[in-house]
Amino acid sequence: MNLLATLPIAFRALLVNKMRSILTMLGVIIGVGAVIAMVSVGAGAQARVSEQIQSLGSNLIVVVSGSVTSGGVRLGHGSRLTLTEGDAQAIQREIPSVHVAAPAVRGGAQVVYGNLNWSTAVHGVTPEYFTARDWELASGRLFSPQDVSGAAKVAVLGQTVVQNLFSGTDPVGQIIRIKKVPFAVVGVLERKGQTGWGQDQDDTILVPLATAKTKVLGTSMANARSVGSISVKIQEAGLMKEAETQIRALLRQRHSLQSSQDDDFMIRNLSDVLQAREESSKVMTFLLAAIASVSLLVGGIGIMNIMLVSVTERTREIGLRMAVGAKKRDILSQFLVEALALSLAGGLIGVILGLGGSMAISRFAGWPVLILPDSVLLAFGFAGAVGIFFGFYPARKAARLNPIDALRYE
Repeated sequence: MNLLATLPIAFRALLVNKMRSILTMLGVIIGVGAVIAMVSVGAGAQARVSEQIQSLGSNLIVVVSGSVTSGGVRLGHGSRLTLTEGDAQAIQREIPSVHVAAPAVRGGAQVVYGNLNWSTAVHGVTPEYFTARDWELASGRLFSPQDVSGAAKVAVLGQTVVQNLFSGTDPVGQIIRIKKVPFAVVGVLERKGQTGWGQDQDDTILVPLATAKTKVLGTSMANARSVGSISVKIQEAGLMKEAETQIRALLRQRHSLQSSQDDDFMIRNLSDVLQAREESSKVMTFLLAAIASVSLLVGGIGIMNIMLVSVTERTREIGLRMAVGAKKRDILSQFLVEALALSLAGGLIGVILGLGGSMAISRFAGWPVLILPDSVLLAFGFAGAVGIFFGFYPARKAARLNPIDALRYE
């Protein structure tokens, strides 16, 4: 008997006890649906972390000024300006793997436009900063090296500032006041979104570095060329570790630090930080998928149990079929097809429920969800494998029945 002849016999046998077949499929349905939903949630989290990495800028290293101790209290990094514009120029000039090095200062200010005002972060930067951060323009222009050298009163706005000050009108060409100093808006940046630690990158105003120092944030009494941080863009991701080591050695040399002295700066490899978070989310995805897969195994045990019951109930039928010429492989294939049909039918329903559940999680819970076709196929294929694996023993038991004993079975 070939497979095509076996299929209708197997399906008729399953339809004899519809409720039992449905209940048997339930474990597979829940398992497949749970695997798809959990993997989709985990993949969505990984995609979100990848977006955050890209929003910070690819191959980015940030060097932050050191800390200071005041009254026995050690303040955080950046509280003492130990970096200078010369450090940024030296990093870009002397380290071959560096694409750009952009010095910056940062502070907060109240910004006024018309009768509206908004408190935001003000960054004094050079044109290289936009390259280091991979930050594109939405409209207008960036300020030029001449704007920086001439301390021009021009500003480029983030999207959050635009929303709160301009209410849908075009800000390019308008005049805003930062700490009562008038600035001409020359450009608007593309939206970046939040960082991995919840900071709104778009809630910012960027002005030329010299302008920020002389007209908005002030300069250090010790060194007018001091900066709070340097954003360094490396040419290739594979050179990040080497570049980090070279930057540390160069800055220690420039700052005349002895081997026994600690760094008076801190180097942050932001890609490493967020990639560690991505790895954590991957582990969580695998963990969730493994937990959900337990339901598939439970469903497989249910299939084995029901198929063993079915073999017992149909012992005389099996004996009769063998008596009229059915071979062992025919009996084996029939029961295997029944087990496979149960698992695949449950898998198909589980796929539908898993996709629906993923969309529901995304809509009502607000979690990022990414449905991967590979995960759907894998869950469905695993359901079929469960059916074959757990159905083989009952099918083998049925195929090895003695026809005479089977016919005598009451």
